[in-house]
Amino acid sequence: MKKLGLIHTSATLVPVFAELCQQRLPGVATFNIADDSLIKEVIEAGRLTASVSRRVVSQVVCAAEAGADQVLVTCSSIGPAVELAAGLVDVPVLRVDRPMADEAVRTGGKIGVAATLPTTLQPTAELIRRRAAAAGARVELVERLCEGAFDCLMSGDAATHDARVGQAIVELAERCDVVVLAQASMARVVEGLEGLPSDTPILSSPALAISYLADAL
Repeated sequence: MKKLGLIHTSATLVPVFAELCQQRLPGVATFNIADDSLIKEVIEAGRLTASVSRRVVSQVVCAAEAGADQVLVTCSSIGPAVELAAGLVDVPVLRVDRPMADEAVRTGGKIGVAATLPTTLQPTAELIRRRAAAAGARVELVERLCEGAFDCLMSGDAATHDARVGQAIVELAERCDVVVLAQASMARVVEGLEGLPSDTPILSSPALAISYLADAL
């Protein structure tokens, strides 16, 4: 049986990915490593620090040594560290937003990117630009930071978080060919969202990453 190691920067993502894996990877064993100190340090510093990068590499190595045939890192804010770690182990390592970035590039030339943290918005946008360049595609990015939404979510005010994220998604969907949600925590806002154009795809990383792994594994 194949084994998938998942590395999270928030324990709240464990059940999200557990459900997706149960649905789409029924023959794959999974295990989780969760360390919220990583994202807390990134937010506090306003950037991906050398300390966080070293710890991400260490956790990827640990997952590989634990027998993972594939490693998935579920946080977009630490994407560059994930790519660094991928070169140091003998098993495939996937940053969660790469399949989403590729799908966005395939879908349209004007891509909206929504995030609740600047530390997630920047690496996601940069990844899309790099994947577009690799595919020989010309894209225009419209970036939108949902100010204050993340703090609302962390303080337990999910309603205000959802309202601010929902407004950003609708506005981007009206202007763009496709909308990318930079954080997995934003995906649930789309369901039942009013005023959303029916012909604009809204992409979120968890489901696309697991679908990619279903083919890979």
